[in-house]
Amino acid sequence: MTPVKTPEPVRAKADAVCVAAIDAAREAAIDEAGAAQIGEYLGHLVEGERLVTHYFASTHPGYRGWRWAVTLTRASRAKTVTVNEVVMLPGGEAIVAPEWVPWSERVQPGDLRPGDLFPTPADDPRLEPGFNDTGADDETLEIVEELGLGRERVLSLFGRDEAADRWYAGEFGPSSAIAQAVPYKCVGCGYWIRLGDSLGRSFGACANEMAPGEGRVVASDYGCGAHSDAVIDITEPPVADHAFDTTGYDTLELAADADAVQAEVEATDEPQSDADLTATEPVVVAESDAGPADAVADVSESAAGAESAES
Repeated sequence: MTPVKTPEPVRAKADAVCVAAIDAAREAAIDEAGAAQIGEYLGHLVEGERLVTHYFASTHPGYRGWRWAVTLTRASRAKTVTVNEVVMLPGGEAIVAPEWVPWSERVQPGDLRPGDLFPTPADDPRLEPGFNDTGADDETLEIVEELGLGRERVLSLFGRDEAADRWYAGEFGPSSAIAQAVPYKCVGCGYWIRLGDSLGRSFGACANEMAPGEGRVVASDYGCGAHSDAVIDITEPPVADHAFDTTGYDTLELAADADAVQAEVEATDEPQSDADLTATEPVVVAESDAGPADAVADVSESAAGAESAES
């Protein structure tokens, strides 16, 4: 089978008269903008049969990179050209305004601020007409309101599918990094509250303040480390044994009760004789290289010397 060749587009033949009419094009531009606004000649472009556009640089300081375009044409067999139009067009380096976008397309999620109103289009495909009151009895109206149908417009099937796709692919869906890092899923978590309508088969709300999805709609197969089943057995740390000071200790005699303490204080206030002091004063026995008998003898000699000094 012989392949069919696609014919190449036929290029218009440049009209010599229109191409040569540079001066006529400049005069037309000067008549439109003034001689001070017309700069150097930039070339021409063949637009069609006997149709040529000549370009001149704009010297206006506010239109740097722009150019004046003068389109010339002529009738068949005519020797003179005719000015078709004179316009200013942006060049490759011209500063131009961004493409105009309607406000309804410029507003993005998160742009709504306190006091702003974002009107809903009447033909929004995400919504459909809700329940219309046709004189139903009170019992029927109560059931309708309980089911959430007593509204002028409700979420359409398209709106549900669009929301489900957005939530499932979002931050709290199964493909998020935090959900991929843990084995737990929200469908088995005690903090997960299933949605009440048909979206409840795949989505719910998180009620754990320690979880990243707290107060948000999360997918049933989303998960995080704050799952209710993430329980760790924490054992009590071992208690160290009490440490005793083995270098030495003091003996402290405590009174049995307050009456014994008072009696001891009164006995201390009474004057005592030298014999009483000698009898009640404790005897300290110091250990030395000598035996016990020598140590007792040293203590007796010290006590005798103290009595001779007092007399």
